[in-house]
Amino acid sequence: MRVGFLHSIIRVEEKLLLDELRSRRGVEVVMIDDRELSFRLDRPGPTLDVVLERSVNYARALYALRLLESAGVACVNSASVAGVCGDKLLTSVALKDRGVPQPEIAAAFTPESALEAIEAIGYPVVLKPCVGSWGRLLAKVNDRDAAEAILEHKAVLGSFHHSIFYIQKYLEKNGRDIRVFVAGDECIAAIYRTSAHWITNTARGGRAGRCPITDELADISLRAARAVGGGVLALDVFETDRGLLVNEVNHTMEFKNSIAPTGVDIPRKIVDYVLRRAEAGHA
Repeated sequence: MRVGFLHSIIRVEEKLLLDELRSRRGVEVVMIDDRELSFRLDRPGPTLDVVLERSVNYARALYALRLLESAGVACVNSASVAGVCGDKLLTSVALKDRGVPQPEIAAAFTPESALEAIEAIGYPVVLKPCVGSWGRLLAKVNDRDAAEAILEHKAVLGSFHHSIFYIQKYLEKNGRDIRVFVAGDECIAAIYRTSAHWITNTARGGRAGRCPITDELADISLRAARAVGGGVLALDVFETDRGLLVNEVNHTMEFKNSIAPTGVDIPRKIVDYVLRRAEAGHA
C-alpha cells in the first residue's frame, strides 16, 4: 500500500503519524511537500492508494486535495471537507443546515452592517476571521466603542481574512470548553481545555484534561462531523444552559497534548481510518 503524506513543516503530530505508518503498519509512505509540489493537468497523477493531508497552509492544502482527487486519489480529509472546515462561516452554515446546535452567529459584509448585527445580537460578541486557526485574530467585543474601533481596523487592513465579518455571541464558558476527536463514525477521544483566559486553545496555553465521552457528547459530535462531510476531525464544544453547542470543526488538528490525558493512541486511530479509506477504494 502506498500512502501519500501531504505536508509542509513536520511537527510532533506529523512525526507520530509517520512513525505509526512506517514502523507499526509497514506501509510505503510517499512524502509530498506542498512547498515543492506542482501539477500538470494533462498528465496522470501520482499512483497512491490514499493521501493523508497534514499541511499547515490552508490554501495549498485545499487546492492540492482537489487536484489529487481529480487524479483519482482518495484523500483524508477530502477537499470538500477542508473547504468547509477551513472557513468558519461555511462551517456554521453546514451546522445550521443539518440542525446541529451552535452559538448565535451573524455574518456581515461592511463595517456598518456588522455594527448593526452586533447590536442586534447584544454585547459581548466575538469577532473572528472566517479563515484562521490557533485562536489568532479573535476579538471579544464588550461595547459599541470597541466594536467601532475593531471594525474600522479590520476594514483598513483590507485583506480577505478581514473583509467578511463573522460575528458570534459570546458565551461564558466558566474557564473551559471541550475538544472532541472524531475518526469516521467514532468519537475516539475528548479533552477539557481549561484556561483563565476566554480563549482556551492549548496552542494559547490552555491545559488539557480528560473528558468522558457521554452519549450526548458523542451524538452532537458525530452529527456535526457528518454535517461537514465526515473524516478525521476535531470539534470544539461549549457546555451551556442550552446544552452542548458546537463552536468549530477543525480538519487538520493538532493532538499531541491530548494523548497523555486521554490515554488514547490518537495517531493509531487516525491511521486506522486512513487505511480503511484506502482499502475501501479497492473494494
